[in-house]
Amino acid sequence: MNGPEIHISVAPELKLFVAAERRGERAALVTDGASTLGHVVESLGIPLTEVGRLLVDGREVPVAHVPGAGESVEVHAPARPQPVPGAPLRFLLDVHLGTLARRLRLLGVDAAYEAEDIGDPALAALSAAERRVLLSRDRGLLRRREIWAGAYVYSDRPEEQLRDVLGRFAPRLAPWTRCTACNGELRDADKEAVSELLEHGTQRTYDVFAQCTACDRVYWRGAHHERLEAIVEDAVREFGAAAAGLGAP
Repeated sequence: MNGPEIHISVAPELKLFVAAERRGERAALVTDGASTLGHVVESLGIPLTEVGRLLVDGREVPVAHVPGAGESVEVHAPARPQPVPGAPLRFLLDVHLGTLARRLRLLGVDAAYEAEDIGDPALAALSAAERRVLLSRDRGLLRRREIWAGAYVYSDRPEEQLRDVLGRFAPRLAPWTRCTACNGELRDADKEAVSELLEHGTQRTYDVFAQCTACDRVYWRGAHHERLEAIVEDAVREFGAAAAGLGAP
C-alpha cells in the first residue's frame, strides 16, 4: 500500500487475530486511501463479526468509513450481551462444534448443527436463509459476506465455548426442552406409548419419559443424568433461570 498513514489500536480480546508486530497499544498502518475501514480491519485478520464500535479520533464511524491520513482508529469488541436484531435468536454451528451444539440444546437453545461437512458456501447460505447466528472457529468462514450474523468461538474446550456463547448472546434458557440429537422440541410421553422403543431394563426402571416431536427419540433420567444436570445447573446459576424437566438418557 502507498497511501495515508493511520494509527490503529485493537481491543485486548481481539489481539489474537492480529500479527504480533501490530499488537501494541497503537500501531501505524499505511492504507491505500480507498479501502473502507471495514476492509482495513479485515486485512489485519479480524473478522467483522468480532468488531463492535469503531472510533475515529473519538467519534463512532461505520465500517464504510474511508480512513484519512493521521486518523486514530480504535477497534472495539462487541458489547456483551450482544443484540442480534431482526430475527429470533437462533444458532448454526459448523461441523467442528458438535459438543457445543448438544450442550446448547440441553439448555433449550435453538442450535442447528450439520454433522457432515457441507462446505463454507452452504453453511453461509443456510445462516442467511434461516437467519441464524453462525458459530465457528474458522475465520475465513466468518468473513463470508452472505452470512446472516456470526461469532468466532474463542476456545477449543466445550465448557469454555458454552460460557462464551451464553455470556455473549444471553439466549433464554429452557433446559430439558430440546432434543440433543436433532434440535427438535421435546414433549411429555406416556410410558405405554413409547414402550416399544425402550429396552426391557429401561421399561422396568423408569416411569417418566419425554419424546422428540421431530425424530421420536425418547429421553429419561438415565445413567448420565447427573453429569448433564451439573452442566445445566452451572449454566443456569450464571446465565439464567431453569425450567424443570428431563435429562437425556
